[in-house]
Amino acid sequence: MTHELRAIAAALVLSASTAFAQDSITIGMQLEPPNLDPTGGAAAAIDEVVYANVFEGLTRYKSDGSVAPGLAERWDVSDDGTVYTFHLRSDLKFHDGTDMTADDVKFSLDRARAEDSTNAQKALFAGIENVEVVDDVTVKVTLGAPNGGFITNMAWGDAVVVAPETVGQAATEPVGTGPFMFSRWVQGDRIELVRNPDYWGDQPALANATFRFINDPTAAFAAVMAGDVDAFPGYPAPETLVQFEADPRFQLLIGSTEGETILSTNNKAGPLSDVRVRKAIAHAINRQEIIDGAMFGYGTPIGTHFAPHNPDYVDLTGNSAYDPELSKELLAEAGMEGLTLSFKLPPPSYARRGGEIVAAQLRAVGIETEISNLEWAQWLEQVFRGKDYDLTIVSHTEPMDINIYARPDYYFQYDNPDFQNLMKELDLASDPGKRSEILATAQRTIAEDYVNGYLFQLARTGVANAKIQGLWPNAPTQANDLTGVSWQD
Repeated sequence: MTHELRAIAAALVLSASTAFAQDSITIGMQLEPPNLDPTGGAAAAIDEVVYANVFEGLTRYKSDGSVAPGLAERWDVSDDGTVYTFHLRSDLKFHDGTDMTADDVKFSLDRARAEDSTNAQKALFAGIENVEVVDDVTVKVTLGAPNGGFITNMAWGDAVVVAPETVGQAATEPVGTGPFMFSRWVQGDRIELVRNPDYWGDQPALANATFRFINDPTAAFAAVMAGDVDAFPGYPAPETLVQFEADPRFQLLIGSTEGETILSTNNKAGPLSDVRVRKAIAHAINRQEIIDGAMFGYGTPIGTHFAPHNPDYVDLTGNSAYDPELSKELLAEAGMEGLTLSFKLPPPSYARRGGEIVAAQLRAVGIETEISNLEWAQWLEQVFRGKDYDLTIVSHTEPMDINIYARPDYYFQYDNPDFQNLMKELDLASDPGKRSEILATAQRTIAEDYVNGYLFQLARTGVANAKIQGLWPNAPTQANDLTGVSWQD
């Protein structure tokens, strides 16, 4: 072969390689999802793979946090605010080729609200009294009372539409309506998706997407630097971001999330049922020290369970300002000197790193902790479902989720009828001013009851190849939405 022919052949190989790379992407994730059914699991990692990619709901979140039409192209609301009539897009199909109709919407909503439902956000559907199929593309949902947040509720990953024929395999081989289809799950390593050629909407630029699970921060840094992953939206090693910032091969994706990171407290666990003890714990915490030590400066201090970027946020950090002497006084008043508490930590680095710092801060006021590092499945079983814990650290990444404090059986077991009534008032309120007033009262109520230790709003710290465009810098919901992602030429 002549020199010229070899050069042409090499150029063709390079061109083919580049073309392949430009319609494929590998996304890094710190946590592997326990399953792939967003309607039957609480782990954020589930939605990070399947939300908007594999599964879709009647409505959906956009990158700016607004809610847009999804499988429903439009809807009508009755004058009294209790009847929602959803008009579905035509020719919707599941990945197995079967039609997606109003019958599937009814099945999904009825399943989510059923008495034996395992949906992690079952309360989203509690107000539904009846779901009626009008015709194949029209479904009528009747609520027991007006709910100003119902359209937003339908945008959650927990509200995606599934088919009765395939819901049984959703945990391991999900079948949705989205622009990507499930291809393969190599346990402990990766999940692969492929483009859905029959998608009802615009075809995504990407033909293939791989989600790789890398929980070690050092390994995550090496994988991004070597190009083994193209993007790591929830990058777990913020201390190394400065190195990517100085390298023109990469771009940083720094934004906000809906993740209220809290020192979650079991309000019915012995001494923690005493508000003085919970208050003592809150005043023992130095938030900035945790943000600097666990998140390398990325994060916004919070004093209640509400996102600081929300226009209705009330800054209540002063209510639990760092005051170790007050903590000691409160513990003495409650007769709780020499207290020892269990401290169960899930895998994310914010929890493991933050837990060590919080443990030292509590020790300084006389509270000892017994730390247990749990894998995610263990945490879900022992803490979230079993309520077998005293303290834990976790980031609640669901949007506008202050209403979880109205659930007495939720894992931190806060039972306040006044707060529960506030949430009922919020559901009935449609006037923006009234809703803002109720939300302000709600924020103050849980802050003054010291339900949990409120630490910081989780920052979105990501890194990606500089040629990738369309990744969300912010995380209005827990998702890696690939529908608008592409490679620049």
